[in-house]
Amino acid sequence: MVNWEALEPAIFPSEPFDIKGTWSGSATVFPESNPVIYYTGVDAKGQQVQNYAIPADRTDKNLRKWVKPKEGNPMVVADKEINGSAFRDPTTAWQANGYWNILVGSRKGSTGVAYLFKSKDKKTWTKTARPLHEVPNTGMWECPDFFPVSTSHEKGLDFSELGKDVKHVLKVSLDVTRFEYYTIGTYFLDQDKYVPDKGQEGCMGWANESDSKEEDVKKGWAGIMPIPRTLRLDPSGKQLLVWPIDDIETLKGNKVQMSNQQLETGKPVKISGITGNQRKQSHLILAGKILETLQNEIQSPGCHRSLRSTVMTNVYKPMFGGFVDVDLSDRKLSLRSLIDNSVVESFAAGGKTCITSRVYPTLAVFQDAQVFAFNNGTEPITLEHASAWSLESPRKMNN
Repeated sequence: MVNWEALEPAIFPSEPFDIKGTWSGSATVFPESNPVIYYTGVDAKGQQVQNYAIPADRTDKNLRKWVKPKEGNPMVVADKEINGSAFRDPTTAWQANGYWNILVGSRKGSTGVAYLFKSKDKKTWTKTARPLHEVPNTGMWECPDFFPVSTSHEKGLDFSELGKDVKHVLKVSLDVTRFEYYTIGTYFLDQDKYVPDKGQEGCMGWANESDSKEEDVKKGWAGIMPIPRTLRLDPSGKQLLVWPIDDIETLKGNKVQMSNQQLETGKPVKISGITGNQRKQSHLILAGKILETLQNEIQSPGCHRSLRSTVMTNVYKPMFGGFVDVDLSDRKLSLRSLIDNSVVESFAAGGKTCITSRVYPTLAVFQDAQVFAFNNGTEPITLEHASAWSLESPRKMNN
């Protein structure tokens, strides 16, 4: 999960039902081990339709070539109720009550919508009488995901898993805010309805690139995939915890530590022994004691401020952040950060909040990159323990 090989595009515009664009979607491996890609195509009339593709050669372990059967494509088109210019991103399919199900994101005016479609044969799809879920004033719902999580253990579940110890997560990306939001709730099969638990809504960022097209061409990429993450419920069952996958531990190299370091206001302390490297990443875990005057249950802010991340003037340098629910019964806060050549990811309070930023330093690069602990608060605090590792670069198998 940390070593990846880049292959040629699996699908690209080639048919009347996707000649003006092949957009995002999802893959499903059905019980008979038949993989299928569901994706959005833009047809010759500019309408967004849902299509499918299957492997050209099932014996190819990398499934490099895919075909788009003319029979059954497009498999879902917008009816008179659906806005055909805002109808995209089919999910992975799941099975329930003898039907296969997928969601497709859309909007009705300013109301965000996840339309539900059902099929017996995975070819002919029928829209249900009402959407699985919709929320007023949220705009277009991009890239929906709908999946189960266990309330009794941390192992991942099959997308079709149901039962009393299962909650469901509905995740959408909002075109209006450019954030990803998720809710945790209950999937009512008999009603084809999803009901979020009251008040359980959060947001996650992703590694988007918001510079100019000219800068994207110069750098050679735009948005990228960050380190894969695990998702599980916290012990309260009310919030998702987002955490880097365990495989990243295999990349750890040189380690340095610091303990019981007093951090005065506005005075950075260098964590010696860790510098950047052209072929390496840095990984930092911090945990510090908190002032006794704080209450046991608070919301602590966490943020990335990229204004000082580079002297370049033509790149996007925003500030990202959010509030983290923390239990201060042990008087501690924790932070874990993964630092790459152009990406900083921070996981606060055991994964309750994740922030991802793109940064392009021009001075603090390679051996000149260093790690500091600092305190921008109004009172001194104690950095109880800090560990930092250099990480080997993931292997690029096609280089």
